[in-house]
Amino acid sequence: QKQELQTLMQNRSYTFIEMALQYADAGLYADAVLLLSIKSDILSEPLSLYYLAYWEGELGNTRQAEQWLHKAFEISPDRVFPNRIEDIAVLEYAITLHASDFKAYYYLGNYFYAKRLYEKAATCWEQSVKLNPDHPTALRNLGIAYFNKFGKKEEALHLFEKAFHADPSDSRILFELDQLYKRFNKAPLERLDMLRNYAGLINDRDDLFIEYVALHSLTGNFEVAKTLLQSRNFHPWEGGEGKTSGQHILIHVELAKAALDAGDLEQAKQLLTTAQHYPDNLGEGKIYGALENDIFYWLGSVYHQMKKEPLAQDHWRRAAVGLNEPAPAIFYNDQQPDKIFYQGLALQKLGEQAAAEKLFRNLIVYGEQHMNDEVRIDFFAVSLPDLMIFDDDLSLRNRIHCYYLIALGYTGLGDNEKANEFYEKVLDLDKAHQGAVIHRGLLK
Repeated sequence: QKQELQTLMQNRSYTFIEMALQYADAGLYADAVLLLSIKSDILSEPLSLYYLAYWEGELGNTRQAEQWLHKAFEISPDRVFPNRIEDIAVLEYAITLHASDFKAYYYLGNYFYAKRLYEKAATCWEQSVKLNPDHPTALRNLGIAYFNKFGKKEEALHLFEKAFHADPSDSRILFELDQLYKRFNKAPLERLDMLRNYAGLINDRDDLFIEYVALHSLTGNFEVAKTLLQSRNFHPWEGGEGKTSGQHILIHVELAKAALDAGDLEQAKQLLTTAQHYPDNLGEGKIYGALENDIFYWLGSVYHQMKKEPLAQDHWRRAAVGLNEPAPAIFYNDQQPDKIFYQGLALQKLGEQAAAEKLFRNLIVYGEQHMNDEVRIDFFAVSLPDLMIFDDDLSLRNRIHCYYLIALGYTGLGDNEKANEFYEKVLDLDKAHQGAVIHRGLLK
């Protein structure tokens, strides 16, 4: 009969607790205990043991309840997700009986945060951390709450640093700590130097690995970035859309520009051709209608140097095609402003100076007019450029975007002094802005 019940309920703890709750609601606590005890791996599930303790307590069996609580406390808190309203009373009973149970406080904090009861969640996590200052996940969760819900950003950073110090083998915390450093506008070279100390952890996660690649690109180490990017098979992940393909294009275009400067035209041509084709290891394909104005512009420049003027003109014409009105760039597949910039450069090469100047001035005008827009994301927004671990200031992102538009506009118009002024504004607010780093280099 016991085995039959396990089979019927697929030995799922959620189902066993739900069924046992039916008995407990009727006051049949002994039957609830008996049913839940049938589960074959009960001794590996903290939440089930907390329920057994609670119901034994209801029966007046305090000594037996304490034994269950000790067993629950000894088990790893990984993959424990309290989500029923009954879980509150059960975990609060555990705290009443065992005031030192930092895991019970941690579980309660998780429950309250999921239900958007942020004050209660923070209070529970604070108590958990007070009881055990080295519990990395409680430190990490409290850090997220402080940053996103209470505006305690410095305290959040301190908590994340403590969390990683408590468990330097946790690649997720390392990734999130690096993302927090990015929010604090830490210099890319400093972030890269920090990550270099944890090569094993970087290999654990696609999102952390591609950030490592991007930091090499940001610091001008494109050959190393290329080798790293080609060494890994990536898989799609939420918030990762466009990241691997973006690095693939960026790296090959920048290496092609270096080859063009060095007079190695065949190498430049090969690199730009490769930029247009995504290898399988990137884990994503090219979206329909992908704009490649930058690639076509530089291919045109390569063919011009090769004295193949018809091919140069053809590629510049292709580079001059696209949406020519600036817009917000919130989602990864939104047209980036540099595409319009390269349209303008291509038009200059084609001798259409007035049309090119109009595009560049459009970038400046849009940036000036929309500088102080208040930006919001729809609740159902998808394909954001980053996994939203930490809440972002979208109005600040918009201002950075507008500074960047203006900088590109002045670059196209040849006003290097004004362009550099606005690139500096971008980089003062976002040192990891790849577009600003790359295109400020064109001023030289």
